[in-house]
Order: sequence, then structure tokens, then C-alpha cells
Amino acid sequence: MRESMSDAQKPEGGSIKHDVSVPVSKIPEFMAEAEAGVLQAIPGARICAFGHLGDGNIHYNISQPVGADKAQFIERWRDINHIVHGIVLSHGGSISAEHGIGQLKRDELASIRPGIEMELMHRIKTAFDPAGIMNPGKVVQI
Repeated sequence: MRESMSDAQKPEGGSIKHDVSVPVSKIPEFMAEAEAGVLQAIPGARICAFGHLGDGNIHYNISQPVGADKAQFIERWRDINHIVHGIVLSHGGSISAEHGIGQLKRDELASIRPGIEMELMHRIKTAFDPAGIMNPGKVVQI
């Protein structure tokens, strides 16, 4: 069932997707707060959360309201990420779970992690990849 969730969402129009994690004990609070925040921002949005709740990883997807314009809904991606990620962080969670930071969250990572952590990531990347040829432009740029 889990593997068919993305395909099942496609006919519903646009989807703003999140791969987040929160401590297992905080899942109910996160779910309630995230739903309230998302619905306040986009009334009629449809929450489609699924995944690995037993370890705190959640695919927190949001489908566009029925009849909404897909492009206008997707334009709200950054706003909705800010809401969802803010709630995740307030519960001691991570904006990244099983799928990693990747390109979409790269810039956000730098704004939420202490400077020393980012510096250490750059140092490690430089030590292992001084020419910047391994996975260039992804999580850590040199």
C-alpha cells in the first residue's frame, strides 16, 4: 500500500510533499498542529500523511483542494514548507527523514543548522572530494 501512495495522489492534482521526522511521542501533536497550520493557509487542502510512523518518519503530503488550480496551489510550496517544517522543528524533529536533504532542502538546511555544523560538513566534503566532482551542487557545495 505504501508504495502506491504517490501514484494514488496523482489524479487528485497538485501535491506538496514533505519527508520529515519527529520523535514518536510527538507524532499526534505534530499531526494536529500541522493540519491546523496547513488548513489555515489553504482551506480545503487535503492531508495525506503516511509512512514510517513507528520510527517517527512521516511522508506529510498535502493534496490541493478539490477544484483548485494546480499551478496556484504549487506556488504555495515554500509557504507550506515553512509552516510544516517550523512545526517539525518545534517538536525536536528533522526536515529530512529517509530521503535526505537533497537539492530542495539544501538552502533551508543552512538556515536552520548552526554555522559550525555547516562548516564541518563543508570540511568533510572538501576532504573527501577536493575537486567537487562527487554529486556536485547537491547538499554541500564547495
